[in-house]
Amino acid sequence: MNEIGGLRRDRLRTERLQSLHEDDLEALCEATDAAILDGGGFGWLNVPGRQAMERYFRGVLMVPERMLFVARLDGIIVGAAQLVRPPRNNEAQAMSATLMHLYVAPYARGHGLGRLLLLEAEQCARAMGYQILNLDVRETQVAAIRLFHSFGFHQWGTHPSYARTDGRTVRGLFFTKRLQDNERVVPAHPQASSVPIPAPGPISVTGHSLTLYPAIDLKDGACVRLRRGDMDAATVYSDDPGAQARAWAAAGCRWLHVVDLNGAFAGRSANGAAIEAIIANATVPVQLGGGLRDMAGIERWLSAGITRVILGSVAVKNPALVREACRAFPGRIVAGIDARSGQVATEGWAETSEMKAVELGRRMQDAGVAAIIFTEISRDGMLTGIDIAQTAELANALSVPVIASGGVGTAAHLQALRAATAQAPGIEGVIVGRALYDGRVDPAEALRILS
Repeated sequence: MNEIGGLRRDRLRTERLQSLHEDDLEALCEATDAAILDGGGFGWLNVPGRQAMERYFRGVLMVPERMLFVARLDGIIVGAAQLVRPPRNNEAQAMSATLMHLYVAPYARGHGLGRLLLLEAEQCARAMGYQILNLDVRETQVAAIRLFHSFGFHQWGTHPSYARTDGRTVRGLFFTKRLQDNERVVPAHPQASSVPIPAPGPISVTGHSLTLYPAIDLKDGACVRLRRGDMDAATVYSDDPGAQARAWAAAGCRWLHVVDLNGAFAGRSANGAAIEAIIANATVPVQLGGGLRDMAGIERWLSAGITRVILGSVAVKNPALVREACRAFPGRIVAGIDARSGQVATEGWAETSEMKAVELGRRMQDAGVAAIIFTEISRDGMLTGIDIAQTAELANALSVPVIASGGVGTAAHLQALRAATAQAPGIEGVIVGRALYDGRVDPAEALRILS
């Protein structure tokens, strides 16, 4: 196993488990015990004996209709999820699969492993041809509910007496998601034909929740914002990137979006000290872009503590590298698609190619990226609003999540984007920079609008 800076290359990893070795079984049981004690993510209310737990997981692997997925941190199992297929005698619901028992141990949270587990199970269900993925969850599992919303799951119903926990009855929320583009509309529940699974059209005026990604753009070691990608039109907002990372986390943001602007133009990381300061101070996952053009650079920052890396110019000029990175680091590679009037721009936005954004998006999806960040350069830093039409077009053409970027200037812009997710559920989040720094958008208000 390769190590850089004392950290393993596969620090974060998810996979389907088809056999259990003793070390993995021990770690899986410990993670499950911790999740149960924390009060969520599994059916047990009290930790059973270790023998019972081991028998349970061995039994799961013996059931043909169940698939067990696990999350690893530094090679150790710290979470799991199960994908349940309908039995063969249930032909009426053969198009649906069910996600159950998704959890990450409390000591391994904050790295995005829950998202990786959900993505792994969803991609598996889609690859197997299932049209619909269903799940249900206690209303007390707030973080899980937020995760499901961010992945485009539609809450179609509520059970008033779903479970008993801590001496009280709690409600259960029922979710569903369409996985294929060519499925027919079917009831979300056999008894609820009036509640269809979302299809293109005006289903909701509010849309689903979105993740807020506050931007930390680095130029010469400082936090800046550009206008339309012009390095000569930079406004400096802070000379302490570590403190800025702490501030956004303290404000309630669950992700940070960091771009090495000098690196984007130079083709290699150029703000290493500033990025390391952000990693040291961030208590939430960080995604990093700018100047990452080879496996060594990608591996360096993922091993150093970055959760996801963003590949931009290289996606156009070296798609083989993107595929290699996605195979080496599944769930941790994001493609950044920057466009000017629909045409993909590269080299820190200094060059414009002939490729269309949707075409590149499809190529990156096929390469295996976990998400795509779409920026309309003409809007970036101008505070005039997101190009929702282009963002929605891209999101509806792909099955991977799309993160919007460029142009947010008011709270109304965020409200409009969230409303757009009713017809473009593939939009997962939004990157906001200048508007947050200038005070045009309050972080608390932004989080309230998007949650």
